[in-house]
Amino acid sequence: MLNIAGIPVEVRRKRIKNLHLYVKPPDGRVLVTAPLAMSDETITQFVQTKAAWLKKHVEKYQNRPRPAAPPQYITGETLPVWGRPYRLEVRAAARYSLTLAGDTALLTAPAASTAQQRERFLREWYRARLKPEIACRLPAWETATGLRPAAWQTKWMTTRWGTCNTKTKKLWFAVQLAQKPPECLDYVILHEILHLKERGHNQRFYGLLDFYMAGWRERKAGLR
Repeated sequence: MLNIAGIPVEVRRKRIKNLHLYVKPPDGRVLVTAPLAMSDETITQFVQTKAAWLKKHVEKYQNRPRPAAPPQYITGETLPVWGRPYRLEVRAAARYSLTLAGDTALLTAPAASTAQQRERFLREWYRARLKPEIACRLPAWETATGLRPAAWQTKWMTTRWGTCNTKTKKLWFAVQLAQKPPECLDYVILHEILHLKERGHNQRFYGLLDFYMAGWRERKAGLR
């Protein structure tokens, strides 16, 4: 192990001809691979010539926001509902339920329930609140745009807030939208319904967004 400019560098010798320097994700760990017969001095000199490059790339990884730990759905955590944060309080009971009162979200669950089981219940709880909102808001955007999907549905999505199948004209909305402010839901509904008219994210598509929703960029930012 070397230490170059305060950065630990792991050295691995292999049956190779040349030196190779890596900054490895996700934490910026530094690795150098070297030929079996190469001296420590030569390796050190090589890495020292790359000190500025190393520091720059290691700092990129160190400055990245760390992913949040997955929720355990226990007392003290925060549960967002329509953009408002609630303090979660969990109590043991025979059946699952969730009640919002003031700034508290009271979740009842069997004492032996796991985080995964509580999450499954909450996913369906969010879905039950999202679907009536979509059913209420979608017709207004259908009228405004003159576009009508053949069908729509909800599902738990980890990388998108919504999708549009332009062949079947079916829209999908992420269950997690029930965690965000209602104006964000309006943006996603409009975004997906406009794909029935313009498939890609091009200048014409963004022009349509501007026409129907002047503040769509702010609403999109609220989804981050």
